[in-house]
Amino acid sequence: MKQAISALLTLLSLHSLAQSPVSARLSSGYDVGMAYSKNNYNPSATYYQLINIGERKIVSLGWTARLGAFYGDNLNYYTAPARLTRGKSGFNALSGPLVTDNIDTIRYDYVTMTSFNVGFRAQIKLGLVELGVSADLLGLTFGKSRMGRYKSSTGQFAVRSVTGADSTTAYFQGANTFQKSRPGFLNVRLLGDNDIGTLSTEVYARAHIAQRFSVKLGYQWLTTEMTVTNRDVIADNNRFRNRVGMAYLAVTFPVFQ
Repeated sequence: MKQAISALLTLLSLHSLAQSPVSARLSSGYDVGMAYSKNNYNPSATYYQLINIGERKIVSLGWTARLGAFYGDNLNYYTAPARLTRGKSGFNALSGPLVTDNIDTIRYDYVTMTSFNVGFRAQIKLGLVELGVSADLLGLTFGKSRMGRYKSSTGQFAVRSVTGADSTTAYFQGANTFQKSRPGFLNVRLLGDNDIGTLSTEVYARAHIAQRFSVKLGYQWLTTEMTVTNRDVIADNNRFRNRVGMAYLAVTFPVFQ
């Protein structure tokens, strides 16, 4: 029995010794905060884990798991696919496309959605202050269906007959202006207008107030996406995107550092 206990203790000691260099280089914790701008709210909780590079542990790289909810009022969503937006002169997060030719719009009185994303984080430590950037890469979004007011001069959708044997097309005008839609389900970071779904990017500064408590101040760019039930058969599109910039305030609770 003593030999078995001795062998077990030896294995545990070796395991701890093997893990200690890695553990000493890891830091992790939780960010709980809110991003805000006029008519836009994005509360979120994020778990992060970073590996500190070098003996001085100034630079850290790692991953995040972020749960966020978005609440927005009086929002315009614009044509999303890059194949339709490519070649335009640009996009302003507050006013929308700078060139609106062939860019359709859907207006929502109220939008809500909840997303869960995993992402990447990089950070630099300067004494008691940390500067960093974080970006969602992949995830899922859930939310209720909403009615939006579709604005398009050329868009049309298929209208099937009662029997379903044939169909005609109708413009998104008159009674057809109001269209049902829901948040896009899949989130994928593909850069620029190639992005799909709800994705957040932030820059931040974190100040350590106590050993187990920090305050984080930053700025967040949030992209959300809605999918319309009736696809535009002319543009072959039912995806629409909104981008917004928000101030971000959070508190951090380190797990280990």
